[in-house]
Amino acid sequence: MIKTDILIIGAGPTGLFTVFEAGLLKLKCHLIDALPQPGGQCAEIYPKKPIYDIPAYPEVLAGDLIDNLMEQIKAFEPGFTLGERAETIEKQDDGSFVVTTNKGTKHHAPVVAIAGGLGSFEPRKPPIQGIENYEDRGVEYMIKDPEIYREKKVVIAGGGDSALDWSIYLANVAGEVNLIHRRNEFRGALDSVEKVEELSKLGRINLITPAEVIGIKGKGKVRGVEIKRQSEEPYILECDHFIPLFGLAPKLGPIANWGLEIEKNAIKVNNALDYQTNIPGIYAIGDVNTYPGKLKLILCGFHEATLMCQSAYQRIHPDKKYVMKYTTVSGVSGFDGSRKEAEKAVVKKIG
Repeated sequence: MIKTDILIIGAGPTGLFTVFEAGLLKLKCHLIDALPQPGGQCAEIYPKKPIYDIPAYPEVLAGDLIDNLMEQIKAFEPGFTLGERAETIEKQDDGSFVVTTNKGTKHHAPVVAIAGGLGSFEPRKPPIQGIENYEDRGVEYMIKDPEIYREKKVVIAGGGDSALDWSIYLANVAGEVNLIHRRNEFRGALDSVEKVEELSKLGRINLITPAEVIGIKGKGKVRGVEIKRQSEEPYILECDHFIPLFGLAPKLGPIANWGLEIEKNAIKVNNALDYQTNIPGIYAIGDVNTYPGKLKLILCGFHEATLMCQSAYQRIHPDKKYVMKYTTVSGVSGFDGSRKEAEKAVVKKIG
């Protein structure tokens, strides 16, 4: 039985920052994540994708953001159960909770913070016959390492931010970038649309609209895609990689069966107070929650984590009054010993 003050389900950016805010309150944290490493989607799906809306960072790669968060929480020595999925939850007589993973690992805590992002997710695949035969053989639904496309011919399909952003990024990596969308208009940010149009004029992105990929060619590996434009005969475009970026289909997984109030595949919380769910002691923060005016942004998750930790402190220590201290005055390492000791602290990974 692993015991902690706050059990965090999800080790993405919001879950990791929760460790920092809890650490300032001298609360210990343990995180559960189904992925084999911390970082959530930032580490698993787009570690090399630049993020532009993190305060004080005009631009930061998703993977670097995770590295910085891990460094920030090092002094507070959180525990990790990685590669396991939170499966069941049982409320104890004293109001605390026992969460058991799919591998039988049990965790006990008075507070549970669900920071599972979009939950478990699967890519939305285009309805192309036989596409599964080319998966990992030239068909990729997400980009983890842009370097595999170095000097290659790439076809990206999609009309959202991911398709636009990766087209822009790979224009400096791939030998040829083709962006295909079934409409002339894109759904992504206006700035990204303008960059793609500019790169198209410069000949660095081949923009093909309105059109769609209807087939894949090649024996055992992608050698080309079949493209259909409106009112025109299909034609073959040679390529080394086909990357359909149509988003992810999120699922809450076992958490959906925990008796929480769910709305549109997200957990309803009380945002007027502390992001607590309908079950006292269970909170939901980050992209996994919903409330009026909710924005699915990393920085919003950071804000929610901060307020949640204040509420968790009062729940764990009802007889204590916490006086907030600014870190500019109190420092950070002082909460858990000297700065020298904090620098030597190593995050414990369990599981």
